[in-house]
Amino acid sequence: MQKRLILLLGVLLLLPTAALAQGPEDLPVTTEEVSVESGGQAYESYLAAPAEGGPYPGIVLIHSFRGLEEGYRTMTDQFAARGFVVLAVGWQTFEESPTDATMQQLLLDSAAFLGARDDVDAARLGLTGFCAGGRYTMLFLPQLDAFGAGVAWYGFPHSGETQPADVIDQLDAPMLMIHGTADDPSPIAGIYDYATALTDAGKVFELKVYFGEPHGFMLENSQLRQDEVAQDAFEQMVSFFQRKLG
Repeated sequence: MQKRLILLLGVLLLLPTAALAQGPEDLPVTTEEVSVESGGQAYESYLAAPAEGGPYPGIVLIHSFRGLEEGYRTMTDQFAARGFVVLAVGWQTFEESPTDATMQQLLLDSAAFLGARDDVDAARLGLTGFCAGGRYTMLFLPQLDAFGAGVAWYGFPHSGETQPADVIDQLDAPMLMIHGTADDPSPIAGIYDYATALTDAGKVFELKVYFGEPHGFMLENSQLRQDEVAQDAFEQMVSFFQRKLG
């Protein structure tokens, strides 16, 4: 219990809301429907990028188990306006619950897709995901060298074919976790346990917790929330990637 209390105090000191790094805002953005080839199949996805300039960091965004909802497209657009090329990969194009091996290959191919673009710096790629995508971020950030940083939104560190908690020893890239205290599918206690294990293993991570927020809190009725909590959480992600990917 003492170790957990020390960890939580460290989190509160580490992430003061008013101290977020600021980057370019409101860049003109171009968007398009794209296909990512993986395993002999074309995954229907969505891409947003600054209209000019670069090269920029590239981000692979993994939507939740509910699909590539409109709110994720809105987020992708806003993310790109801050100086990132963002690929929201449609990982459920062919099956609702692909195997971890299928997802691993798809993420590798998504990274290659971004890295081949002239406006992307292939040495500065990040990974972020929501719900099931949060689990994939926790699971594959340690296993895929293509990504230099990751943000896991309300993920599941203790579930799946391979549990993310079982590959902590492979984690070399910094990770930010964003979670709500009222998350029933992925209780906050499990996140604290995972954070304690990361600490014991000497891994670099940050944790932002929102009191009273449920699982999947960034979207409401498939739309991106625009209130104070959602805007702050979005800024936490942008700031983290600005700091870690440069």
